[in-house]
Amino acid sequence: MIRSVPLYLAAATLALVSGLAVSAAPDSEAAASDPATSNSKGWVEITLTDTQRCFATNGLPDHPTGTFPNRGNPNAIEAQEVRVCTPLQPEKAMTITPIRGTMGIAINGVVFRPNTAGFYDADAPRGHSPDGDRKWSLDIHGAPGKLGLDFNNAHVGPGGLYHYHGIANSLVETSGSSLIGFAGDGYPIHYIGEDAQAGYDLRSGTRTDSFGALTPGPGGTYDGTYNEDYIYVGGEGRLDPCNGGQLDGQYVYFVTDSYPFVPRCLTGKVSPDFNTANHREERGERRRRDTDRAERFRARRGGTGRPRGN
Repeated sequence: MIRSVPLYLAAATLALVSGLAVSAAPDSEAAASDPATSNSKGWVEITLTDTQRCFATNGLPDHPTGTFPNRGNPNAIEAQEVRVCTPLQPEKAMTITPIRGTMGIAINGVVFRPNTAGFYDADAPRGHSPDGDRKWSLDIHGAPGKLGLDFNNAHVGPGGLYHYHGIANSLVETSGSSLIGFAGDGYPIHYIGEDAQAGYDLRSGTRTDSFGALTPGPGGTYDGTYNEDYIYVGGEGRLDPCNGGQLDGQYVYFVTDSYPFVPRCLTGKVSPDFNTANHREERGERRRRDTDRAERFRARRGGTGRPRGN
């Protein structure tokens, strides 16, 4: 059975993401002309099949954003063609999957991408670059102002993709609950503020390499600038290394107010639609990938898709 609803209203959002039976709705183009939605540039449609939850969206937010481009971010927000699917019934994997690209998608169609493309680089004007020392990866929350993060904890990638690095308060308002999205392995993503305590602590002392010797890298004390400044310690009442834990008897991920903010790994079997993109891909490659995803999405819905040239 397929159930499809464009998510323009909070009531529709709640019904659909909860997996409740929802009557069919007009297609996206028809819904876009609805007076109730005409003030929003962003749209998202979620389709439930027997095995998957699929998202089709233009990636534009349904809320105000900061100004882009800005001093820390030279990119303008552009509409995308995002079509991704997550498992409807998540399954634990034998090993965790580190996240390098997109880890999940919010209920409004904006994706979560927790990492940056910046690494310590003494020769770069800003002290970091995509070609820097990969032992020291820049955390966006540890470099305030440098990458143009707005008041939604979001910014824009080189291809125009607006994406979250933390919680946007409007997500809770849109949902009407703590549910704000779904991870690439299908587990829900929630935000409950200080009631969810991440398991990471800031290291103490001076930055060293993996052998304990002083590193020729950034030096200085651990201050949260880099992901490697943190260490997972866990403990009672704290989340697992992937920012996951139990909520009402169900395993879920949390976006938290402290590091890692957004999960940096996933514990389940990850859909191939996630964790494949990187910040440096060329726009032509992104469009080719989106076209391929669109055809897979149509096939999952029972359509044949249109033939295309090479």
